[in-house]
Amino acid sequence: MERLDGRRLLGVEAAGKNLLLRFEDGVVLRSHLRMSGHWQVRARGSKLFGRPWLVLRGAEREAVLWNGPVLELDNRAIRRLGPDILAKPPDFEAMIANAPRPAARRRHALLDQRLVAGIGNVWKAEALWEARVSPWRPVAEVSDDELRAVLKAAHALMTASVEAGRERRVVYNRGGRGCRRYGTPIQAHGQGDDNRTAYWCPGCQPGAIPSPPSRTHPTAASGHG
Repeated sequence: MERLDGRRLLGVEAAGKNLLLRFEDGVVLRSHLRMSGHWQVRARGSKLFGRPWLVLRGAEREAVLWNGPVLELDNRAIRRLGPDILAKPPDFEAMIANAPRPAARRRHALLDQRLVAGIGNVWKAEALWEARVSPWRPVAEVSDDELRAVLKAAHALMTASVEAGRERRVVYNRGGRGCRRYGTPIQAHGQGDDNRTAYWCPGCQPGAIPSPPSRTHPTAASGHG
């Protein structure tokens, strides 16, 4: 990162799951944490343990990146992103228009960052539960009103999490525990090409797991984050 040495950081903005750090002379650094990375802001000169990926130092504070799997001086990837779920206000109608239709062969929906940017596996599960939509329902069977309800739930839950600094988890990672709304044990099952675990209540989110998994009909939640 020699190109960053000595340059002043002008601003930081979120674009979906990406963090864009803009420096002097038009230099842009893109950071994507995926599942393993995290940034830490602390007093300058604090003791370091291990080997961070990047340290950005100011007069009094420093930002340290740990285990960031994507770190590059390029922002072209964000040009392919769909509308941001945390935008104020979010463009729900554009997100709905981006959703794959019955004739489409794509298997991506809520986790496809080209359709809607920012939703990960945690908020996918929580938003679907909030809207009472099964993660196994084909997109072709989900009405625009239902999809809009899921997107609005994701926006509200994620916005509240950002403001509060903590995540509310009602269904995610709660397999086997009783649904707080219906009482039925929460189910957990791998989904999509990446086999990410879907969590849902079969009582208030009815929908059968496809067997064998469909390759032609996208579901409401399958895809890549």
